[in-house]
Order: sequence, then structure tokens, then C-alpha cells
Amino acid sequence: MADRDDLDFTYSLIDRIFRLSLGELADFSGAKYDGDFSLTLEQAQRRKHEYVAERIGIGPGRRVLDLGCGWGPLLAYVRERGGDGVGVTLSSAQAKACRRHGLEVHLQDAREVTAADFGNFDAVASLGAFEHFCSPEDHAAGRQEQVYRDLFGHIADLLPAGGRLYLQTMVYGRNMIPLEEVSIDAPRDSDGWYLALMSRQFPGSFLPYGQEQVVECADPRFRLLEGSSGRLDYLETIRQWRKRFGEPDLRKTLMKARLVPRYLTSSDFRLAFTSGVSANSICFERELMDHHRLVFEKRG
Repeated sequence: MADRDDLDFTYSLIDRIFRLSLGELADFSGAKYDGDFSLTLEQAQRRKHEYVAERIGIGPGRRVLDLGCGWGPLLAYVRERGGDGVGVTLSSAQAKACRRHGLEVHLQDAREVTAADFGNFDAVASLGAFEHFCSPEDHAAGRQEQVYRDLFGHIADLLPAGGRLYLQTMVYGRNMIPLEEVSIDAPRDSDGWYLALMSRQFPGSFLPYGQEQVVECADPRFRLLEGSSGRLDYLETIRQWRKRFGEPDLRKTLMKARLVPRYLTSSDFRLAFTSGVSANSICFERELMDHHRLVFEKRG
């Protein structure tokens, strides 16, 4: 799994820039446009939260766990609907930001949440964290599916029979290339180069191979109720994020200036954040990667 240092590199290092661009409760997972790209980013994110609430039952008195809660947008929505939300993250900056807004968030590995430590829940959600749960090393050692099975087992132990899980994750898409072709030394603009650039932006993370691998690993503890691709919605979300990050702001300029020493001393940082391309957009456009929304129900 991507460890605390990996996630701090991706999320904590430019935490303030995220929040200045997307709001204090920065929602950094794919929005739900359903093809209506006239919606604002905020409206599409709201639609996503409403969809999750309908599918897993978020409401008064319901206790909901958010695995990889980010800056807490779903937890705030759970609170708005009268529920009791608990989140976990490995990003220290995200945890601090959530707590400033009165959200219950713990700095903890999502794979190690147990009922003994956290109690039981009525529902569980994870939006954009599943892609961090398996590392390249886990995959190379043949442990990827066991990592997922163990995670689903832990989640099932937190839920009653019939309890629901909402999972939103990136996966490798139908045009994914052989891993040996993925290299930062591959020709610029090649599939292998863009995928390598993504690995620099999200160190320690390895994606599942399509929805099928996720569903298979969830069985026999969970059955799939509903699944859909949100690839086109995610592309629009990325476009909107890029606009927000690019908007002029003195505070963001000052924050970026503080990162100059990191830029000068870290080639990984330069590749991850200042390469001049949107690698994730290209990977989704070329269907090297896909994006899925999955609703599961715990078997009795």
C-alpha cells in the first residue's frame, strides 16, 4: 500500500494549494455529471454525494465510515444529513484540515480499521482511495488480490448483514499496455511515458485491473448491486480541477514559491507536479485507465 510518506508527497505537500483551489473541504474525487456538463463542479459533486447517500443509506442516526476521507467532503455531507461520519486517512494535512471543521478523522491505515477500535458501522464508503491500497511491490510479489480480499474482509466485519459499501476507484482500462513498456524513459507522449508519469504523481500505488478484479475479490463477502463507468465524468472533473488550479491567486503564488527548493532538488517532484501535461487526462482519454462506481451489499 502507498504509505504515509507516499500520500504526504501527493496530498500533504501541496495541501494548501488544493484547499485554495477547491475549497476548504476540497473534493478530490470524480464528480457525477451523468453527461450533463452544463453543471458546475460543485453541483456535480453534490450529485455524487446524493447518489452515494441513496445507495448506501446515509441519514439520521446512521453511522458511516469513509475510508480515505481526503479533506472531508463526504463526511460533511453525512453530518448535514444527520448521520455520524468517521473518516481515516494517511495524509497528516488532510486529517488536520478535517478536524478544523469538527469532523471525526483518524490518521490511520484504512486496511487496519477494526470494530475493536472503531465500533460497527451501518455503511462504508471509499471514494478515490482504493487505488492506493495495493503497491507496485505488492503486485510484483503476487499479493494484489490478497490485499483486496483482506480489505473486503475487514470492511465486512464492520457491517451488519445487508450493510452496504460504496466504492469509487480508478482502474486500468481496456487499452492498458504491458507493464514492461511503462517507463519514464519511454518516448514523450507515448502511453508508457504517461503511465510512468502517473506513477510519479501517485507513488506507492498500483491500480486494479478493471472492475472485474475488484468484484471478484469482494466475493464471497459482498455481492455487487450496481456498477458503472464514470470515465467521461472524471475527464470533465479533471478539466474543472485544472481550471481551478490555474486561476490566479496571490496566496497560491506564494505557496508555489515555497516549493521552489523542492523543485530544484527533487526530480520526482518536477515530474509529478511541473511536467506541463495532465497525465491523468491523457490516460483516461486513451482508455489506459477507467473509473468505476460500485455499490456492494454484504452477504448474509
